[in-house]
Amino acid sequence: MNRVRLFAGLFGLLILAILAIPSSSSYSERMHFLSEHNHTRLVPLPESLDLAGEVVPLSKEDPQERLSKELLTNTYWHSNTLQILKRSSRYVPDLLRILQEEGIPEDFIYLAIIESGLSPAVSPAGAAGFWQLMPGTAEDLGLEVNGEIDERYHMEKSTRAAAVYLRKAKERFGSWTLAAASYNMGMAGLERQMNRQSETNYYDLLLNEETKRYVFRILALKCIMEKPRAYGFDLDPNEYDAPWNDRLVQVDSSVANWGEWAHQFGWSYNDLKRHNPWLRDAQLSNPSRKTYSISVGNPAN
Repeated sequence: MNRVRLFAGLFGLLILAILAIPSSSSYSERMHFLSEHNHTRLVPLPESLDLAGEVVPLSKEDPQERLSKELLTNTYWHSNTLQILKRSSRYVPDLLRILQEEGIPEDFIYLAIIESGLSPAVSPAGAAGFWQLMPGTAEDLGLEVNGEIDERYHMEKSTRAAAVYLRKAKERFGSWTLAAASYNMGMAGLERQMNRQSETNYYDLLLNEETKRYVFRILALKCIMEKPRAYGFDLDPNEYDAPWNDRLVQVDSSVANWGEWAHQFGWSYNDLKRHNPWLRDAQLSNPSRKTYSISVGNPAN
C-alpha cells in the first residue's frame, strides 16, 4: 500500500510539472522539457514548417493532426528511426550532393528515407531500391533492370532517375509538395483528384490514406533528423555508420564469377554485393560490352 501511495504521489508531481508548463512556452522550451523527462507524452508540433520552401499550414486543424500522428509514430518507433539515423552518415551526404546537382530541393532526401529507410529494400509489390521504383517506371527513367543488373539498387543512378520524375512532376503541378504526393500515387491519379475536387493545394485535397500520410511522413522525418536530440534520439558520433571510401573499377566485359573477381581486391563476394547491391547475379554476361563502374576496396583505407 505504501508503494502504491508513493507511486501515485510521484505520478501526481509529474503531472503537475507538465501542467505547469505555460501554454505560451516556445517550441524549443517544450521540446527541451520532453527530452529532459523520461516519460511518454504527445510530441509538440513545431511552430512553423515547410517542405522545399513551401509553407505547411499548421494553423489548420487537419494538417496539425496529420503531422502529430506521423511525429508520434516515428518518434516512438525507436528501432526504425534509430536505424535510419545510424545509416544517415553513410548515405545522406552523397544523396544530397546528387539532388543538388539535379536541381532537386534537399528536403527530398526525406522522401527516399520514408520509401526505403536508406536501405536497398524491395516491397511486396516489387518496388526496389532507395527510391522504391517499379521495374517499368525504372526502365522508362533510363535504368537497366534485368536478372544480372538492377540499377534501381544503384544509389547514384536511381537518385538521378528519381530526380527526372520529380522535375517533371514539379513542372506539371507547379508545386514541390504536389510533386512529392504524385511520387506516391502517380501524376495521373493525383491530377484526377485535383480536377475532381477543384483543388490545387495538397493540404486541401482528400486523398487515399497512404497519400494523405505520405507528405506528413516526409515532414516528420525532416523534423526528427534535423533535431534528433530534441526528439529523444541521442547517438554519439562513433555510433553512426562509417562512410565508405570506395574506389571505382571499370568493367566492360563479361565476368564469369563475381566472387573470384572480388578476391583480387581483397574482398569477399559478400563485400562486393554489400557495396554494389545492383549486381543481382553471381556473374555478368554483358554481351553488348557495356561499361560498368564497380565499387571495390580502397588500398588507402
